[in-house]
Amino acid sequence: MADSIFRKLRDGGEEGELAPALTIEDTVASPFGLDVFSHLVECLSSAILAGKSNSQGLVLITFSRSPSFYLKLLKRKGIEVSSSSKWIHILDCYTDPLGWKDQLPAIPREGSSFITLYKPVSDVRRLFSSIAEVGRELVGDGKTRFCVAIDSVNELLRNSSMPSVAGLLTDLRSHAQVSSIFWSLNTVLHEARATSALEYISTMVANLEPLCPTSDGQTGSLKNLALLHQDFGKGRFHIRFKLRKGRVKIMSEEFSVDQLGIKFSPISSKDVITAATNSLLPKVQFNLQLSEKERAEKEKVVLPFEHQGDGKPIQIYDGRRTLEESKTQPTSELSGKSMTSEFSTGKGGEIIYFRDSDDENPDSDEDPDDDLDI
Repeated sequence: MADSIFRKLRDGGEEGELAPALTIEDTVASPFGLDVFSHLVECLSSAILAGKSNSQGLVLITFSRSPSFYLKLLKRKGIEVSSSSKWIHILDCYTDPLGWKDQLPAIPREGSSFITLYKPVSDVRRLFSSIAEVGRELVGDGKTRFCVAIDSVNELLRNSSMPSVAGLLTDLRSHAQVSSIFWSLNTVLHEARATSALEYISTMVANLEPLCPTSDGQTGSLKNLALLHQDFGKGRFHIRFKLRKGRVKIMSEEFSVDQLGIKFSPISSKDVITAATNSLLPKVQFNLQLSEKERAEKEKVVLPFEHQGDGKPIQIYDGRRTLEESKTQPTSELSGKSMTSEFSTGKGGEIIYFRDSDDENPDSDEDPDDDLDI
């Protein structure tokens, strides 16, 4: 599934369409969004150098990690970035994001030819112009395109308003030379409306969750703490693709993080069946099925107004006389003549019902409340 994301970013969008955009969401329980981001930077760099990508350059904007971190990362993967490299440019928003070091003497750094110090990050419009300018320097004018990678939009949202950040990302997607764009976001640090706005802009949304999620952010017990420690660095990676005509495709796989980076693997067939079964159930806040213990306890509950018998056999009258009763009692007692005589004498009346046949439904004339102890 991570390969599907990479192919979308590598191939970019069709001519005349907005560039594909990816939001990588993580949380405190699973803070590995930057590891996924770094993995995609490695894959895209290799594809650009091999000529297998529709984009011929990469503009990397760093907020959470220094440019030297990414240089070492690419070098460890066998990708050497030298001063003569014309396929990558880094906008350094990490070193001095607020412009507080203007009075300090400049310190020479490695890769100064393809690293540009940007400050302050609150000027979003100027940031868009800088990205477009350095991208044009990489690939030139015309139809040649470049990819944009922002390692974190958390600092952007911290120093700028949410509409301005959403406008920046939308402008980058609609830029004629931007092939694709992706960024990471920690959803815990911002309001839900900011996350929803970035998801709306994106064509792909990736979520990371731990293998042992906690309820309400509480660990609960020492056993849970041990499980969390044991499974830390592992989890589930879910990706939601927005397809044409409003369709949505959801895929999942497992991931693990170690010193060498992040690795992805398919989910076991047993977990896939369980997840598919759970997805068929409606999303409610209560359990729709009873366990064996709950079913046994339910049968023991005494309902109100129910005949309890008091030690005697429970008999519920169904409103009909049985065949034996009809044989022992003479029909003359139930004739209309006897009823008329009772009415004429003023002793009261009685309505007697005769069933038409034995095939009549047994519940057609019974009292619906006869089983209640009222």
